[in-house]
Amino acid sequence: MLHIKSLDEGLDVFKALGSEVRIEIIKILLQNEGMNMNELASRLNITNGALTGHIKKLEDCGLITVASESAGHGNQKKCSVHLDKILIELDTQQPKNVYQTDIKVGHFSDYSVYPTCGLASDTAIIGEVDDARYFAHPDKYYADILWFTKGYVEYAIPNFIPFGQKIDQITISLEIGSEAPGSNDEWPSDISFLINNKKIAMWTSPGDFGSVRGFFTPDWWYQNWNQYGLLKILVINDRGTFIDGLQVSDVSMKDFNFDYRSTIKLKLEVEETARHVGGLTIFGRNFGNYNQDISVCINYSPITEGD
Repeated sequence: MLHIKSLDEGLDVFKALGSEVRIEIIKILLQNEGMNMNELASRLNITNGALTGHIKKLEDCGLITVASESAGHGNQKKCSVHLDKILIELDTQQPKNVYQTDIKVGHFSDYSVYPTCGLASDTAIIGEVDDARYFAHPDKYYADILWFTKGYVEYAIPNFIPFGQKIDQITISLEIGSEAPGSNDEWPSDISFLINNKKIAMWTSPGDFGSVRGFFTPDWWYQNWNQYGLLKILVINDRGTFIDGLQVSDVSMKDFNFDYRSTIKLKLEVEETARHVGGLTIFGRNFGNYNQDISVCINYSPITEGD
């Protein structure tokens, strides 16, 4: 899924879709689960040169991917649709009584992780892979991706809502997946979400996706490693806890009574006793398919006598 947070941000996508030929390309690729350039040009009855320009526009905005594949007479370029959904936010107005912040993947305040594990910035691996000591390296703050097989990382959520306010809802969105040695699109992992060490939800990641390069994943990143995750939206309010709009637990804001003085900590954990101990990968702004870090939105309102 591609998450477009404003009309301006989606301009390249809208331009790419503003062509009957390019719409037809996407339809054909969906029907055939991908085709090489020669087959596609023949199907559209256009030249390879004309097709190349259309393919580049679709590839540049992440709608399709192009990969080389071996054929009887050398390599051919195979085109495939990269996205299954596009989410567009039309309301760009900043809502009232909302505090928003982003947390970089490497800004965790506590951790306990086990190999396979590692961290990387958008330019290089931090330290050495599969050595948990490097989760304490000073350069961890530059990390845009981290991964481990079991254990946890914990983040302190900044709480700068105004004086005299209570927290009504916390929304957290982040791109995550499993962690397999190398990558494996079918590698389930039970990932738990905790706030102040209270478990509020669990989600089973279906895999550690590496068959297609992530849209924002740097070119230097190893092709056989995890490339992207899934965007998950976690919400906790007075009614319970929800993941992607579906209620997953009865734990609610009433269990915490957070206000402007509260310390809030988010922990992501793969428990040793979980049914699927398949690891965790967290993707930041410069990796994966979503141009974001860990995004937090806090809704608040005035404290009243009954609170």
